[in-house]
Amino acid sequence: MYISTNYMVPDHFQVIDFNKKLKSWYLKNHRPLLWRQTTDPYKIWLSEIILQQTRVAQGTPYYEKFLHHYPTVFDLASADERDVLRLWQGLGYYSRARNMHFTARQIVNEYEGKFPETAAELSRLKGLGNYTAAAIASFAFGEAVAAIDGNVYRVMSRIFGIQSDMLSNEGKKEFAALAKELVSREDPATYNQAMIEFGAIQCVPVSPDCSVCPFNDICFAYEFKMQNQLPVKAKKTAAKKRFFNYFIIQKGEKLAMKERTSKDIWKGLYDFFLVESAKPLVSPDDFADYEMLNELLQTGIIREIPKEYIHVLSHQKLHVHFWWITVPQEKNPDLSGNLAFYSKEEVEELPKPILIDTVLKEVHYL
Repeated sequence: MYISTNYMVPDHFQVIDFNKKLKSWYLKNHRPLLWRQTTDPYKIWLSEIILQQTRVAQGTPYYEKFLHHYPTVFDLASADERDVLRLWQGLGYYSRARNMHFTARQIVNEYEGKFPETAAELSRLKGLGNYTAAAIASFAFGEAVAAIDGNVYRVMSRIFGIQSDMLSNEGKKEFAALAKELVSREDPATYNQAMIEFGAIQCVPVSPDCSVCPFNDICFAYEFKMQNQLPVKAKKTAAKKRFFNYFIIQKGEKLAMKERTSKDIWKGLYDFFLVESAKPLVSPDDFADYEMLNELLQTGIIREIPKEYIHVLSHQKLHVHFWWITVPQEKNPDLSGNLAFYSKEEVEELPKPILIDTVLKEVHYL
C-alpha cells in the first residue's frame, strides 16, 4: 500500500475512513482506565509519567497512591523529594520521579499552578518529551496534535508500510508527517487514545490477531506477512555488566545506610556500603584493601547472603552480592562517607532501590 520512505500520504477521504473505523473500534473495545475519565491536565500528566516504561496493571496502583497523597499539583510541588521517591519505589527510572517533582514546582512557581495548553509550551517543561506534551495537550485541551508512542509507531508502520528505522531522524520525520495527516481535527483526544489503545491491545508486538482487525483490508504488513518485521528499529546495545558487593552493617536493630548522590543509577535513594568490582568477589579476603571493612571484619561477625541477585536496568545488568556484618553494641565503627545508622522504622521509610527493599524483606528485617 504505502511503502518505505516513498510511501504516499493517504488522501482526505482515506483519512476520514481510517478515523471512522478507528473510533468505532475504540468505542467498542477500549479499557475503562481511570485517567481516561478526566480532562484534568495534572491527572493526565501524572498517569503519563507513571506509565512511561510501566505496564498499566503495575502503574495503576501507583497512580492511585500519588493522587491520594498529592491530589493537586500544589500538593506535589510542596512535597519533600524523599517522600516522592519513597512513593515511587518499585517503578524504577527514578529520574522520572525527580523530574516530575521539579516540574510540579515549576508549574506552581512559573505558571501559577496552571498547565500550559499547547504541546509546544508543554514540551519545554522538564521530563516532558514530544509524546507526553502532545498527550496532555490533546486529552486535556483538545489540541489537534498527534501523540506518538511505541504503540502508535507500530500501528502506523504496519498499516502504512513504513520501513524506515523508527529511531532514525529520517524515520521520525516520516512517522511525524503521516501522524499529522491522520490526527482528527474534530476529536483529537479520542483519536490519540484510540491509536494508543489499538496498538496496546489489538496491533500487539507479537502474534497480533489480524483476522479481527478492522484494517486488515488495507494493512501493508498483513498483506505481505511482515507483522514480525515492522516496525523497524535499531538493535539495542548490549547491557553493561557491573558487579556490586554490598555490606549490610548492623548494630543492634539499626542498619548503616547512605544516600546515593553521584550522577549514577538510583540518585537520591538509600543503599548500603558498596564496593564495585571489575569481576565477582567471593571471599571477605578480597576486600582487604578497604580499611573500614578490615576494622569491621575484625570486630564483627560476617555472613554472606548465599545468593547472587541479577538486577536488569535499561542499559545495565547488575550482578549483586550481599554480606551482612553484625557489630557488637559496645563498638563504634568509624563509618566512611555519608553512612549513618537508621532504626528499622527509619529504614522502612527511606526511599530505596527495589533490590535493596527486596533483600531486606527476604532476610526478614522488614
